[in-house]
Amino acid sequence: MQKKKAGNSKQVKNMLILFIVLVLAVIYVFPLYIAFANALKTYDQVILDTAGLPSPVVFENFVTVWNQIAYPRAFMNTLFVTAGSLLGILLFCGMGTYMLVRRPGKISNIIFMTIVSMMVVPFQSMMIPLIKIGNRLHLINSLPGLILIYIGCGVPFAVFLYHGFIKGIPRELEEAAMIDGCSVYGTFFKIVLPLLKPITTTIAVLDVLWLWNDFLLPMITLSSKELRTLTLSYFFYFGEFVNQWNLALAAVILAIIPAVIFYMFSQKYIVEGITAGAMKG
Repeated sequence: MQKKKAGNSKQVKNMLILFIVLVLAVIYVFPLYIAFANALKTYDQVILDTAGLPSPVVFENFVTVWNQIAYPRAFMNTLFVTAGSLLGILLFCGMGTYMLVRRPGKISNIIFMTIVSMMVVPFQSMMIPLIKIGNRLHLINSLPGLILIYIGCGVPFAVFLYHGFIKGIPRELEEAAMIDGCSVYGTFFKIVLPLLKPITTTIAVLDVLWLWNDFLLPMITLSSKELRTLTLSYFFYFGEFVNQWNLALAAVILAIIPAVIFYMFSQKYIVEGITAGAMKG
């Protein structure tokens, strides 16, 4: 009898968990459905029946958006900023964190704690000083300038993850390489960097999704139409008096498709990197 009660209790618990998961899935999927469905409607259909299926299906929205926002140019701007920022974050943070870990001391600890403490500072509180400094350094309204700002913003998170991972790498491997004649740079690039692949991949995936989808920083730094990123391009479908919902949502879909495809092929690396980091810890 007790076994039967325990079995029923476990079944009820599993059903409750399944119900909660389904509710959460609906909460997350429903906005995507709204975006896809309304991107295939006329403006009047969006206003009259927001949650309904498109009838008839209007593909012209995507053609209109493609031409109006100059999608290929906006795509290349976004790709350039994302790739340049990611390369800078991975290169500088990997090398810098390696030196902080392998040269312990009060100064290294102070530098590490100062960098990591910036993770808890809201970006909005730094916007005005950032714009003032950016203007003086001629980084505003420039894609290379935006890349430099992104690198600075991405350093704390990357250093935090790299620091814990590098501490788990045995020093004996580096000492053996140096005995064989490797320099510090040779040891890092030939020995340490390959061992950092799991956490590097995790940082890369998370940063790509952040850089590709970011809106606030491009909005406050880019004023030229030719330099707009994808997220900045579809923002201008929203006006003070008129919101072109069908075109705006079509632009949103075109902007997120590359990020969704990237995430589908790279999500396993996030799990692998986190698992490897936990094992190192």
